[in-house]
Amino acid sequence: MLDFNELKQLTAFADMGTLSLAAEKLHISQPTITRTMQHLEEVFGAALFVRGKNKIMLNDTGRIAVEQARQLLSAADNALKTVREFDRSLHTITVSSCAPAPLWYVLPALSLSYPDMTIASSIKSVPAVCQDLDSETCQLAILPHETQCGHYINIPFLKENLSVCVPASHDLAERSSVAFSELNGYNFLLNSEIGFWDEMCRLRMPASRFLVQTDQFEYEELVRESSLPCFTTDLVEDSHRLLADRIKIPVTDPEANVTYYLTCHSKSIVYANAIKPIDTK
Repeated sequence: MLDFNELKQLTAFADMGTLSLAAEKLHISQPTITRTMQHLEEVFGAALFVRGKNKIMLNDTGRIAVEQARQLLSAADNALKTVREFDRSLHTITVSSCAPAPLWYVLPALSLSYPDMTIASSIKSVPAVCQDLDSETCQLAILPHETQCGHYINIPFLKENLSVCVPASHDLAERSSVAFSELNGYNFLLNSEIGFWDEMCRLRMPASRFLVQTDQFEYEELVRESSLPCFTTDLVEDSHRLLADRIKIPVTDPEANVTYYLTCHSKSIVYANAIKPIDTK
């Protein structure tokens, strides 16, 4: 019977070239790995090494044995990963979202309804969220539109409306509303991890440049000190504090006024039902 620990020693020997280096890498003694190589020859029923004075090398059969050992070890690792991930999935609700704001409502609702489950979430592009949904990597997907496939359930549950925020001295400060076409060409501060909003802004304002900040503190400092416009929505909870000295101007394009949908397979509808729709009319 092949022993996986012995196979690991064999591949370590193949990688390191000598028994002493392999033993050092694996934190075992050289006599131990020497006995392992002898035992593997007994198990395989074939000579695996060419032995010289104070040195052994793999022969052709040994190289085949190493190749098979790598495949077996890889298969064993994949088996462990598959079983562990499946078991984890039985105790985890995974949510893939196209934007951060919906998660502020979805995650607390799921935690309240399923206190014994682990709630995992991620913010991804719309295609990546759809891919998670198709592959059943997630139980719930949050998208800015309905999916067209008939085997998915789409539940509208939240609206989010985009605004641009400018200092009082800005050219647009007197406007009551604005369109993307009128913003195109201005440069903007942009926060990271805002999901599909990032792609939308870049798509609708190709002539604009965006100073993207990954550090929240640095982003807020720039908003306070810089004259560059930035964006917010009606769901950003701390916008009154951060944007107190700026003027909010709603963006009128349909794409800037989004209805989010909880999308799932029928078997995950129980999770979607735990989330109460908020102002979707």
